Amino acid sequence: MTIELQYLPSLEYFCAILQNDEIVIEAHEYFEKQSYRNRCRIQTTNKIDTLSVPVQNGNKKVLIRDLKIDYSQDWTRRHWGAISSGYGKSPFFEFYAEYFKKMLDKKPDFLFDLNLELLTICLKLLRLEKKIIFTENYQKNVENDKRGLIHPKKSFEDNKLYQPSVYRQNFGNEFEPNLSILDLLFCQGNQSLTVLKQSLKIEQIN
Repeated sequence: MTIELQYLPSLEYFCAILQNDEIVIEAHEYFEKQSYRNRCRIQTTNKIDTLSVPVQNGNKKVLIRDLKIDYSQDWTRRHWGAISSGYGKSPFFEFYAEYFKKMLDKKPDFLFDLNLELLTICLKLLRLEKKIIFTENYQKNVENDKRGLIHPKKSFEDNKLYQPSVYRQNFGNEFEPNLSILDLLFCQGNQSLTVLKQSLKIEQIN
């Protein structure tokens, strides 16, 4: 499967990963603004909050590996404040929080590096071992292409990768599906992988 890196990806993204032994990361695409490459969705009191990583020259045609993060904005403090507010009292926050806090505090220069290190942390906490390789050049047509499929403007219901398996969340009476993997990890801890497996669309399992 070939897919782009995303910022603290959704459960749909990890369901896609779950179905493939080898993950090919697109390393030669141009950055696409208003995508999940630099944003994620978490649950906070009474609402779903979208966290966006500000980037330099995001309106220009910039290769994803050359795209720098804009630290002139104090976004790391805002993101961690929202994450702590939303999940500070969740069952597994104290066990997992420091992994993500350290990564944000590290302040890597490039969005690609930030997303890759966060993905690595998430796979480790999920106890999910996958072979990850990178594209050597950009090809328009590739086998098992999932690039651009998981997108804010596309419904997970149409993509048929993820079918919500309800778990206990921190707020609200109604389950909010397909949030960032943070939601699942902080709420379910070592049961997170089990929930993901239960979230696979039935036709994807065999």
